[in-house]
Amino acid sequence: MQLSRRTILAAGGVTVSGVLTAGTARASEPGRAARSADEEFEGLLVRAETLLTGGEFDTSDPDFAAGVAALDSTAQGLWNTLDRGAGRTALWADLAPLTAPGNFGQSYTRLRTLATAWATPGTSLSGSAEAADALASALRFTYDTAYHPAARESGNWWFWEIGAPRALMDSCVLLRGRLPAGDLTDYLSVVDRFCPDADRRTNSPTLSETGANRTDKAVIVALRGLLGKDPAKVASARDALSDVRDGGRNSLFRQTSSGDGFYEDGSFVQHGVVAYTGSYGTVLLGGAAYLLSLLAGSPWAVADPKVSVMYDAVERSFAPVVFDGLMMDAVRGRAVSRERAGDHRDGAAAVAAILLLASGAPADRADRWRALAKGWLTRNRTTPFATLATLPQLALAKAVLGDATVPAEARTTGSFVFADMDRVVHRRPGWAYALSLSSKRISAYEAGNGENLHGWYTGDGMTYLYDGEDPGQFNDGFWPTVDPYRLPGTTVDTRERADLGTGGGTSTYQPANVVAGGAVLDGRHTAAAMEVRGAQGSSLRARKAWFLLDNAVVALGAGITASDGRTVETVVENRNLGAQGGNRLLVDGVEQGPSGTVSRAGWAHLEGTGGYVFPGSTALRVLREERTGTWRAINTGADTGGSTDPVTRRYATLWMDHGISPTDAAYAYVLLPGASAAATAVWSRSQPVRIVANDAVAQAVEDRRNGLIAVHFWGAGSAAGITASGPATVLVRRRGAHVSVAVTDPGRTQTVVTVELPFRIRSVAAADDTVTLTPGARPVLTVAVGGSRGHTHHAELNR
Repeated sequence: MQLSRRTILAAGGVTVSGVLTAGTARASEPGRAARSADEEFEGLLVRAETLLTGGEFDTSDPDFAAGVAALDSTAQGLWNTLDRGAGRTALWADLAPLTAPGNFGQSYTRLRTLATAWATPGTSLSGSAEAADALASALRFTYDTAYHPAARESGNWWFWEIGAPRALMDSCVLLRGRLPAGDLTDYLSVVDRFCPDADRRTNSPTLSETGANRTDKAVIVALRGLLGKDPAKVASARDALSDVRDGGRNSLFRQTSSGDGFYEDGSFVQHGVVAYTGSYGTVLLGGAAYLLSLLAGSPWAVADPKVSVMYDAVERSFAPVVFDGLMMDAVRGRAVSRERAGDHRDGAAAVAAILLLASGAPADRADRWRALAKGWLTRNRTTPFATLATLPQLALAKAVLGDATVPAEARTTGSFVFADMDRVVHRRPGWAYALSLSSKRISAYEAGNGENLHGWYTGDGMTYLYDGEDPGQFNDGFWPTVDPYRLPGTTVDTRERADLGTGGGTSTYQPANVVAGGAVLDGRHTAAAMEVRGAQGSSLRARKAWFLLDNAVVALGAGITASDGRTVETVVENRNLGAQGGNRLLVDGVEQGPSGTVSRAGWAHLEGTGGYVFPGSTALRVLREERTGTWRAINTGADTGGSTDPVTRRYATLWMDHGISPTDAAYAYVLLPGASAAATAVWSRSQPVRIVANDAVAQAVEDRRNGLIAVHFWGAGSAAGITASGPATVLVRRRGAHVSVAVTDPGRTQTVVTVELPFRIRSVAAADDTVTLTPGARPVLTVAVGGSRGHTHHAELNR
């Protein structure tokens, strides 16, 4: 089993969950004698080793036995192919030349896997003198040949400053009793050269490290300090978490309002403009949990009271985007193109990080998190956590699963607008729906170092439907086989695109539009919108809106215009049916063949997914096809590149053809997740949600059963009886004498927005301090939206 770069980090301890119930003697505990400095360092090194191997566990337990067997199988494959000859030029034939950063970086991670197997009871390499000597020799060879203080950084900086030194330090922790003193001194010196502290980028000393990169480096510096018995180094690692050096500017324990880090609304951004909760955010959480656990009770324990920001992130940032143990792809950035790091692996890494963080968190928070984790663990039947976890991670998971006092929390429900990263997540008991938007603030995609070569439209309003009965939708060969020009929810110019990110380094594309986001009402209903502007070489413009309701999603498009002489399409669905999927596809009750056009489709139903309704009917294109692709076609990264093995999956695709160079084209469809064909047909006839506007001024729906009106205004205008003074998203819900209102300016272009309601309001029951009311028969709400970064403003009114 070959692991991806981020997964290798997780297995090495960045997000590892260790059971440290015994821990090491703590000088701060009552009755404990003060420990010598050497004892203190060694105690923490033992703890670091436990975080890698799991320490003592019951080898007769089937889960642990399976974990040991998996580690042993991987290690044996590496051991059998490790070149141990005197004349070697590389450690593994497929990682030559060793001097290439990707090759020595991956060589170190393989050596760490071997060292972990050597230090873990029950493997075939456990305690082997031959293996220990070979590993010591291999570390020396790699230092002499490629990674030493005199070397100069080339290629991807990450290998030099994070990937290689982390794997090297972990290996030294495991092999510290078998390494010559001079060798250890050399290895510490190369870390001092390329990762001397966690505060700065070594190859660009004026660049401060932020987010996950800062956490990664803090872990490296802490291990280097422990191995070198250097208290100042360990203290600097701890202080880096709070960014003591720069007065907390890049502290991991603060909520930011720009750039990298966690935001108050739950967003997480890395690389300045990328929604990255599920990749870099998970690494950050795991690294922080690791250091909090590693240093607990020592002279270097983390004591920053603002660590509560990290605790808040568990429920605010992570819980909404983890579905049955899977991490939503909308927040994984370019990691979606990594064959060996699917949503199940990043989800497992997040669960592991949360369980480790819980081991030292306040009891009330820890209890909630364990209940969340137990729910995720028990519902993930497709890729069980035990098949993905390291032995220490498995130990904490088993402790939670075996504790009858910990309930299994039900699926998270509610609506979440992450305005600071242009993402929307809507969750119901049986399904979840995610929107991936973009703007001049948040990139449409990130690509680079050979990763995410076909991510062109992933941020153009791509929609992700997660079904509790179909958890493998996006991790069962989806990304190498889906048509990248027909991602669900997108409106696209069908021109041919060139591969992205084929050169070194990473880059992002931020479109010119300002509108991307929405408003959420009562944590239950959301209206969202995005203006699509075609990327370089396309004149496409489209105004798109989504209304996320109790059992339906209404999607509207208007002003769809282009002048390039190419066809423009809106993709309703592109569902992965698996390798053998024969799911029935009906349109107006008639089963569909491989392809065709239904000129006046009123509704459609895809077995195993749900229903689709087309108010007023539409010309619908239908395609059932078998698609074959390779992971290599979308990722050629040095350490994350996919295989060339063909992957074949079946798809059912529904789309609307707006024609060549359309002018003011429009669309409307309703998604009914989990609905039967009969229920879809009934919904189509009864139309319980009415579309009341869909043009360049406003897009609006009325859900009569819930007393809800939702409108996105593209400018000043009126719709559904509501009038707005300028661009805004507005939701109004009437329940008897009570009215709830939510307003936002997702384009962030207004200072004040006024909203006139179509019925009498007497008074304000409660409201944000940004909202004022002029009561009367045509009441007016004045909302100070300036500076609120697209966040929702609320008011509760009395009729």
